[in-house]
Amino acid sequence: MPLAENLTIVAMQRPCLTSWWLVECWPQVFNKLIRRYKYLEKGFEEEIKKLLLFLKGFTESERNKLAMLTGILLGNGTLSASIVISLYNENLVKEGVSAAFAVKLFKAWINEKDIGSVASSLRKVGMDNRLMELFPANKRSCEHFSKYFTDAGLKELSDFARNQQSIGARKELQKELQEQMSRGEPFKDIIFYVKEEMKKNNISEQTMIGIVWTSVMSAVEWNKKEELVTEQAMKHLKQYSPLLKAFSSQGLSELTLLVKIQDYCYDNIHFMKTFQKIVVLLYKADVLSEEAILKWYTDAHVAKGKSVFLEQMKKFVEWLKNAEEESDESDTEEGD
Repeated sequence: MPLAENLTIVAMQRPCLTSWWLVECWPQVFNKLIRRYKYLEKGFEEEIKKLLLFLKGFTESERNKLAMLTGILLGNGTLSASIVISLYNENLVKEGVSAAFAVKLFKAWINEKDIGSVASSLRKVGMDNRLMELFPANKRSCEHFSKYFTDAGLKELSDFARNQQSIGARKELQKELQEQMSRGEPFKDIIFYVKEEMKKNNISEQTMIGIVWTSVMSAVEWNKKEELVTEQAMKHLKQYSPLLKAFSSQGLSELTLLVKIQDYCYDNIHFMKTFQKIVVLLYKADVLSEEAILKWYTDAHVAKGKSVFLEQMKKFVEWLKNAEEESDESDTEEGD
């Protein structure tokens, strides 16, 4: 029997071992061995993966000890988060062994580090979007996952999984949106589809306008010449302004869109001189209101290209302010 497997089974089966032994002594034993004999590192991880595949062969007490030990070893870096893949074994999942084991494992892991560190480790090995697989297909929902782990005292893990699912849903939605646009589907059909997905995945309008903007700007190959890209952008955005308007019905959504435009023009150097023209076009298309533009200009802009874009917008903002003052004076006169 390989050394790693032998030691792990001993750690689980000795009745005299307390939690203190598992937390303080056995992790140190494994760490010292692996530091001294580097060739054990890969072998040790493979043996742990094999042990996890045969969890049904251990008693509940032994499984709990192994889960705690594994969580600690994940926390101190002795093991890679890739070992979690063994818990997705169909038989273990079906009988609820995987989920119960995961509770003990993640408690020990998070106690050793924190949820940020755990999340980072899972992302590195592509396990961050697979946590739902700890449950059978008929229970593989964010609601079930959240309740199960929250009830077990792991709300931070529930929140992380919910956030990952939301990110995944947004990526899929953006992909589908871009495909619908490339097929030239009517805007009313696209808008209906997107709004249904927003409801289903609890995506806010502020988040959605960012996705729509990114999709619209990704739908065309831009000219590399600065003097030609402005004309191209005006034509393209005029065409897609109804789509942008459908998801900017709130002031916060408009501000989100303005910041997205600012970021885009700064990150794509050929658009640096196009910012003001884009804003004016979307104002005339009733996508952006004067209130949102004035708010952005005053204090809602971001640092990227701030001085350049504020200077571009100066005359238009002055025009908006004067028009607003004239409108106020007209209302006063009518009142008199």
